[in-house]
Amino acid sequence: MGIPVMILGESGTGKSASLRNFQPGEVAIINVAGKPLPFRTRLKTYISDDYNQVTAAIRGYVGKGAKSIVIDDSQYLMADEFMRRAKENGFQKFTDIGKNYFDLISLVKTLPDDRIVYFLSHLTTDDQGRERCKTIGKLLDEKITVEGLFTIVLKTQVKDGHYYFSTQNNGMDTVKSPIGMFEDSLTENDLKTIDLTIREYYNTEEEQHEEN
Repeated sequence: MGIPVMILGESGTGKSASLRNFQPGEVAIINVAGKPLPFRTRLKTYISDDYNQVTAAIRGYVGKGAKSIVIDDSQYLMADEFMRRAKENGFQKFTDIGKNYFDLISLVKTLPDDRIVYFLSHLTTDDQGRERCKTIGKLLDEKITVEGLFTIVLKTQVKDGHYYFSTQNNGMDTVKSPIGMFEDSLTENDLKTIDLTIREYYNTEEEQHEEN
């Protein structure tokens, strides 16, 4: 079973920038918003906000041996679909938007065990100050809870000018990680290191070697 991982954060707090230490061939990037990466790099991105194209891209990357895949600005899959269908009346569009995102996460779980797909997403804060993944409509929030589909949810955090990932829940967010995966509640803002940590924790490389 593939591993979906959610990375939450406000704009400019280090979600996309956390990819900076990956080298070409180490990660496949699906660029939903079509923005340039915020650092100098030779990494290439595939630009699309269409679910069929994104799904095909994931399958294609996996078929070519990619083990780490990033869906940058994944919340725009929902937002862009909403804007394209803004003139439609009724609630069907919200049902479709929720189901399409749910199906994409479910797809990841059908991939081989050593595949990790990162969903980079903006977050929103409710009236009580609780932070969660930013979605469209109430279906994903009330009926499913997006973060409930993930075992690992990290959040970007900026402290004293340094950029980190939060690895533990603070009581007002949806951050979570398996017991013992991370030593500290804050870890460096480096998705390549996160990727290695997850693989070591689940022994995905050893399992793949044994299968071969």
